[in-house]
Amino acid sequence: MPDLILHHYPMSPFSEKVRAVLGFKKLAWQSVLIPTVMPKPDLLTLTGGYRKTPVLQIGADIYCDTALICDVLEHIQPSPTLYPAGQKGLARTLAQWADSTLFWAAMGYNLQKPGMAELFAGLPIDAVKAFAADRSAMAQGLNRPRPLDAMGAYKSYLRRMADMLNGQDFLLGEAPCIADFAAYHPLWFTRTQVPGMAGILQATPEVLGWLDRMAALGHGQMSRMTAAEAIAVCADAPAATGVTDDYFQDDHGIALGSLVSVSAESFGAEPTVGELVAATRTRFTLRRRDARAGVVQVHFPRVGYALKQELAT
Repeated sequence: MPDLILHHYPMSPFSEKVRAVLGFKKLAWQSVLIPTVMPKPDLLTLTGGYRKTPVLQIGADIYCDTALICDVLEHIQPSPTLYPAGQKGLARTLAQWADSTLFWAAMGYNLQKPGMAELFAGLPIDAVKAFAADRSAMAQGLNRPRPLDAMGAYKSYLRRMADMLNGQDFLLGEAPCIADFAAYHPLWFTRTQVPGMAGILQATPEVLGWLDRMAALGHGQMSRMTAAEAIAVCADAPAATGVTDDYFQDDHGIALGSLVSVSAESFGAEPTVGELVAATRTRFTLRRRDARAGVVQVHFPRVGYALKQELAT
């Protein structure tokens, strides 16, 4: 089994999504802690521009976005599955809703002034301002709900989840699937990172019980690694081997070998530039060279990301 290196930080909700999947699949992994705000020079050495959290590293292959990371973990450890037979499409669609609509409603509620004060209690005001400025820059052009609208939506979504959990342990049945992990992390943030805001959960005891069951999955077997060690792993790795499907699906009229950029369509749209070496049904892969990390392959999911041809310099 390949060595899994997760670049993350403790209070990151999307990192908790992946940590919980690692627990569900009982996987061993190495933890590299990264800054919560820019600059992130060690991370960008690997990704070439992508700065969102978390990032999964396997040798010289770098996987961006938790939707793709979960697919990679499913390939490595197929059982227990994240994508139950007969419900794969439903599970993925519900997960996409949870990672976007539910997430932004929850965070709009969580990061009101009382939540921010609790989250950053004891830290200097400059740290709070730096975090707010960093996330504001990432969210340029993103239409986020205002706090009171977010609270109303969050309450409605919690009631809908409670409905889904009526008579069963998880959202789509008796075992967790990708939809559970996507819905779990914003609620985990409410409950554990801003507990003073967690009263909103009390009206839905079914959701509270589900949160307990999700937390009980744990985080797998974690060991520590430094960023410098992770970069050395990348530099010392054999040629990147993360692309296993060589089928080229051309939706853009851009040939393999072209210089391209890939960026998120909304939040955190900093581009990664490199040579397009794969464009499959589900992902784009860019090859780039870095003075510290060597030859790196950076992988992105197609859904939620934009591919653009760049002019060679």
